[in-house]
Amino acid sequence: MSFVLTPREDDAQLTDDAVLGGRLRLLQSQRGHRVGHDAILLAAAVKAHAGEHAVDLGAGIGAAGLVLAQRVAGLKVTLVEIEPELASLATENSRRNGLGERVQAVTLDVAAPARAYVAAGLPAGSVDHILMNPPFNDPRQQQVSPDARKRAAHAAVTDPAATLGLWIRTAARLLRPAGSLTLFWRADGLAVVLAALARGFGEIAVFPVHPAPTKPAIRILVRAVKGSRAPLALLPGLVLNDDAGRPSDAAEAVLRHGAVLSLAQDQ
Repeated sequence: MSFVLTPREDDAQLTDDAVLGGRLRLLQSQRGHRVGHDAILLAAAVKAHAGEHAVDLGAGIGAAGLVLAQRVAGLKVTLVEIEPELASLATENSRRNGLGERVQAVTLDVAAPARAYVAAGLPAGSVDHILMNPPFNDPRQQQVSPDARKRAAHAAVTDPAATLGLWIRTAARLLRPAGSLTLFWRADGLAVVLAALARGFGEIAVFPVHPAPTKPAIRILVRAVKGSRAPLALLPGLVLNDDAGRPSDAAEAVLRHGAVLSLAQDQ
């Protein structure tokens, strides 16, 4: 089933896709960045509870925030997205999945000044959880997509470390004391993440994501707590596929059946 989004020709057609084993249906463009494992894994790493407020920075069509809201009844979620068309899609996806009362999308740049966030109902120190998947590819070192939206989703404009630092500063401002930040990043960029979190965050937990049992991790999920002084923890990770290339039982449990990762489990 397909739809037309806006008069913009480059938006082309939308697809209506089942996500999380059919628990959610998401409208997204046929072209450009499309929802993958990253968003579902990110949502599965957030330890949130009813009555709290989570913000998904750079939310796109809202996938990660909506997966989180679908899992945690009573959780309020704000989806922050710079592209008006994607923010509009995020709003529609919230509505059509019955989450419109708890999930709101706002059109806002992650780098916008604090006053813009206040105007959007997001004052400093008001948020319990931030989740985000910032652009982590370096256009100076890695090949980037010719598609503008896909490139914006995955590649920093200049330096990924500078981009990550900016996103983390925004998260730190929005979070209440002891609020949590959960992010998705390249495994070979762990040092960049730790450096960016060094001021203002502690209790850092690193969760590697491996493509296969004998392969090095290609991605990491990282959770940190604002103002904490607890030490870093390197957690057992997730293997996506077995040696034959079939999805692992652990991955299927998260990606299709809504299980949470150890990062999100109450200890």
